[in-house]
Amino acid sequence: MARISQLLHPQRESVALRPAATVLLLRDSPDGLQVLMTRRSMTASFAPGAYVFPGGGIDPTDAQAHGQALRRPTQSDLRLTQAIAAIRESFEELGVLLARRADGKPATADDITALDRSAPFTAQCAERGLTLTADAVYVFAHWITDRDLPRRFDVPFLVARMPEGQTPVADEAEQFEPVWISPAQALAQHAAGTFFIIFPTIRTLERLQAFATVEAVLNACAVDDEPLWTSCPRGGLLAGKDQRYMEHEAPFGELTLVSPDGQIVHALDWQCERPVPLLKNLMRLTAPNPGVMTGPGTNSYLVGDPATGYIVIDPGPADNAHVHNLWRAAGGNIRMIVCTHSHADHSPGAKPLQDLCAHTPPVLGLHSLPTARANSFFVPDRALAHNEQLVLQGQGAEGEVTHTLRVLHTPGHAANHLCLVLEEDGLLFSGDHVLNGSTTVIDPPDGNMNDYLASLDLLANACDQFHIDFILPAHGHVLDSARNAITQLKAHRLKREAKIMAAMQALPEGTLQAWVEHAYADVPPRLWPVAARSLQAHVDRIRSFEPGND
Repeated sequence: MARISQLLHPQRESVALRPAATVLLLRDSPDGLQVLMTRRSMTASFAPGAYVFPGGGIDPTDAQAHGQALRRPTQSDLRLTQAIAAIRESFEELGVLLARRADGKPATADDITALDRSAPFTAQCAERGLTLTADAVYVFAHWITDRDLPRRFDVPFLVARMPEGQTPVADEAEQFEPVWISPAQALAQHAAGTFFIIFPTIRTLERLQAFATVEAVLNACAVDDEPLWTSCPRGGLLAGKDQRYMEHEAPFGELTLVSPDGQIVHALDWQCERPVPLLKNLMRLTAPNPGVMTGPGTNSYLVGDPATGYIVIDPGPADNAHVHNLWRAAGGNIRMIVCTHSHADHSPGAKPLQDLCAHTPPVLGLHSLPTARANSFFVPDRALAHNEQLVLQGQGAEGEVTHTLRVLHTPGHAANHLCLVLEEDGLLFSGDHVLNGSTTVIDPPDGNMNDYLASLDLLANACDQFHIDFILPAHGHVLDSARNAITQLKAHRLKREAKIMAAMQALPEGTLQAWVEHAYADVPPRLWPVAARSLQAHVDRIRSFEPGND
């Protein structure tokens, strides 16, 4: 984890979570799956005016009513309490009763009429001999309210089939205008500005629209009685407006690094004119070279501070404006320039940047090998050694400051590829070895898939050794959960390799193009020429396992 002393913003404690439960009441219709939603009061303390699913806080009486509810064998005490809370809230807010009578038949309109929606719920049900059908309520998702909000809830989004013969009637106090709507319709109306819904509702509806029937939803949720996903979103600024992101979305890791407590203070817009502060000792400046292969552009990083001077990682292409922007961001105080590898979007800016500096900082890295393409020729002033440490030290306002970069040789994308670990802050500068939003191209002969996968293993071990939490790639936003990201990347590569092996077996006399079309059928055809390079690397690796190719 990054040092507290290096965080850009003072941290504050988030508001305590309140346990709650929400239920998506579902039905099948001629138009497909529909969900029941209601509009919240305009004076509500949370999400006023938004269309939501019924629900609310968990009451102590919910946990005391286990004996009045039907229960699945796999349903834990917590899930049972949540289901009872959802059933209670559905009745209090909408007059929908998920219960059975003593004879086993569903609750009737007479039962609903006999119950007072403002009186204790479970006590009334007990008096009428009603048993709550909590066994038919499943957990769909688990949401934890964003860290920056003044009211926060820990809430499962449950699902249940709407009882036949019942009609929802809003309480006209907290909830208004009950409406049956398909997920796609709700999302379309929200996009048109006529149906206001908040972020967790949007994401839940997006996932829900993948199901065609109520049965399909319930079957998916019944597999292990666990949510299909869990999320505590984070917010950032995009075009000056708040935007929320889930854990799997590209900006989430960067928001975690810059603002651990969830304050919405970090701008996510890609721009090339100014450095983006990530920590007090870390800035990113993106080169103006966006494209299919470079994403928003090549990220150059400046590690250090005015007291220690700076190390520039990947000065980028020989773009005059970018090089000058790097020099200005460091105040000219550049102690070293490190190139993670010799590709044309990473290393050509090194010499022009060096020439701007009064004290001629050394250009460090590894010499390109003869296998490199002509435009990737690179000779550093000094070759770096695996596990070598590059140290910046200085006297800051609070005493001596040290920033240590450890060099890791990680061939695979390129034979001379390096990654760097900022040891004090648990950060991995991954160059092109690990990217955010795409997988790196392995282009033989300088690229080698066996080396690439072995280097992933090396990086996974480094995450454990140096307590690495974040990955800073050469393209895209910062990634969090570093070790998991590396593990998933390797699994993705091996899964793709299995598809390539299947293509080779299905088409033993096939061409490289035929194998690409077979193994990369899930990738847009416009990307097949690029994919063919990595496919060749996989083919080389597969053939290296054949007898006689030791």
